[in-house]
Amino acid sequence: MEKYERIRVVGRGAFGIVHLCLRKADQKLVILKQIPVEQMSKDERLAAQNECQVLKLLSHPNVIEYYENFLEDKALMIAMEYAPGGTLAEFIHKRCNSLLDEDTILHFFVQILLALHHVHTKQILHRDLKTQNILLDKHRMIVKIGDFGISKILSSKSKAYTVVGTPCYISPELCEGKPYNQKSDIWALGCVLYELASLKRAFEAANLPALVLKIMSGTFAPISDRYSPDLRQLILSMLNLDPSKRPQLNEIMAQAICIRPLLNLYTDVGSVKMRRPEKPLAPVPTVTHSRTGGRASSARPRGVRGGSARTGIPPPLSSIYTWGSGITTPLRLPMLNTEVVQVSAGRTQKAGVTKSGRLILWEAPPMGAAGGPSLPGSTEQLQPQFVSRFLEGQSGVTIKHVSCGDLFTACLTDRGIIMTFGSGSNGCLGHGNFTDVSQPKIVEALLGYEMVQVACGASHVLAVSNEREVFAWGRGDNGRLGLGTLECHNSPQQVTVPPEHEAQRVICGIDSSMVLTVKNQILACGSNRCNKLGLDRISSAEEPSPEDQVEEATVFMCAQSAPLNQEPIVCADIGTAHSAAVTASGHCYTFGSNQHGQLGTKSCRNSRVPHLVVGLQAMKVTVVACGDAFTVAIGADGEVCTWGKGARGRLGRKDEETGVPRPVQLEETHPYLVTSVACCHGNTLLAVKPAVEESPPQ
Repeated sequence: MEKYERIRVVGRGAFGIVHLCLRKADQKLVILKQIPVEQMSKDERLAAQNECQVLKLLSHPNVIEYYENFLEDKALMIAMEYAPGGTLAEFIHKRCNSLLDEDTILHFFVQILLALHHVHTKQILHRDLKTQNILLDKHRMIVKIGDFGISKILSSKSKAYTVVGTPCYISPELCEGKPYNQKSDIWALGCVLYELASLKRAFEAANLPALVLKIMSGTFAPISDRYSPDLRQLILSMLNLDPSKRPQLNEIMAQAICIRPLLNLYTDVGSVKMRRPEKPLAPVPTVTHSRTGGRASSARPRGVRGGSARTGIPPPLSSIYTWGSGITTPLRLPMLNTEVVQVSAGRTQKAGVTKSGRLILWEAPPMGAAGGPSLPGSTEQLQPQFVSRFLEGQSGVTIKHVSCGDLFTACLTDRGIIMTFGSGSNGCLGHGNFTDVSQPKIVEALLGYEMVQVACGASHVLAVSNEREVFAWGRGDNGRLGLGTLECHNSPQQVTVPPEHEAQRVICGIDSSMVLTVKNQILACGSNRCNKLGLDRISSAEEPSPEDQVEEATVFMCAQSAPLNQEPIVCADIGTAHSAAVTASGHCYTFGSNQHGQLGTKSCRNSRVPHLVVGLQAMKVTVVACGDAFTVAIGADGEVCTWGKGARGRLGRKDEETGVPRPVQLEETHPYLVTSVACCHGNTLLAVKPAVEESPPQ
């Protein structure tokens, strides 16, 4: 490693860690793959060795260049070319459904074509060609194929029998278990070309059997009519179910549609881009805003400001608001032209998951920076400004859920893998130690399970698998892990739930946990202070006797406080000293401490009985979230109501009637729906998206 200087980690995969490094000899950026061979199985070691062997054979401007390999600290290090423009998959996702023009598609395609032709002339099958393995230069004009970890150097038989590759790109003959050769790479190349033209995969399904059926039938949606018949025919020929009828690479290169872009590759080398004179824009007709309003759309939520929505200006894909910690009214956070489908808040973190599966973070500038918090002693209090960024180094990983704790974060991929990063205090990262991690790292103890949801408390984590198994780790005080002890654990431990119940969703609070079951019942453990978990035995509206009160539970118990044990519960959340639950009929119940009016009533300040929030009966509640001493409820029509402690902007509205639900106004000019809400300590994070307005019947 004396030749290289590590800069940062840019990715983590099944085989190891990928570092961006500076080569000291010429100050060139390179990629170093660090593969811990001693911890790998025989097959994994062979795959790593195979990648070195394949890369040594290849030398082409559209193939990632191999430099060297060496051993360092019992790990195999492979040095190779760095492509700073990201992957073709990321490039496609950023298009946001804006189709590429045909010239751009062919410009990318012929480069992949030439690279694959070079690979095949060396008698090598790629076997995992996909947009995630195709990289771009910094100008996003030159493509380079990489990731030869499962490539096959063909013997004289010219056939390979091993079932490998990414499911969405595997060929029909592979699904049937038949031998395959270069024509399987042609199929994958056709899938890549289709993805460039449609911005989506040719074959996708909810599960593997359905995907195999689609591939075997060869059914996929046609590409847009804006493209030439030649391009459509080329895709169809490459995705022919019969391998013998798919064209060879040299036959594809000889097609008329490919000749011009192939020639352009060589004739445009070294050309200097000139600024093209812009043509004057045609005059835009004036849009008249009518002030005489007709009947308002019934789908329009009450949270929308008065006045008609601005016509002609499309609403953003989604908007994110935050309030609390001194922000007294909802502050719209900056967005990166993407749709956020889920948000989570921690003590210091604000995170979201985009529709395309990327993790987005919002961060405040440093103290004293432009837009940052005022310096101590400053007379002028500035409105804080946040910056948004995508979490880097997760190329090829699709995130579907995120949860934030105090100074740490857990995220779940579409493959059911949990990754954590941040502070390792209390063992919250689940890596078997207490070490801080700056980039998401796989929780290896759960790799044998397909996880479907993860929840973070202040200092502990719960997760549930597709087989309804529950795992817990982190701090164990008050019995919050549900393991029957108060011990801490720095790696996941399987939790026993009552045998008649199956876990569907997990919820973590400051010092307690809940499980929502398949039958919409609440199980809970940890601190039941003020009956905030509903574990007291209560059958009516009367206060429980001391012998019916439960102060702490170290294993998961059923909620025993009526009506929580009688009504089907569809949503719940835990605050510092209170909780809230939503029934299937849309009613909201609160229970626990009412010291700051967080239960939504002025009367039962010291009651341990669950309380129906009367002020919400005019709307159907769908989601509820609890902060340290306040509550947020979301209605089916997009209403946002808050109540409880109003200090430091917790309620996102004026400090009037803080103990009863009152609406929060969002600066939205279009009808909207709330897609996600999260509260932590004194902060709230809220995601909304434009509502689809139904056309009136003709």
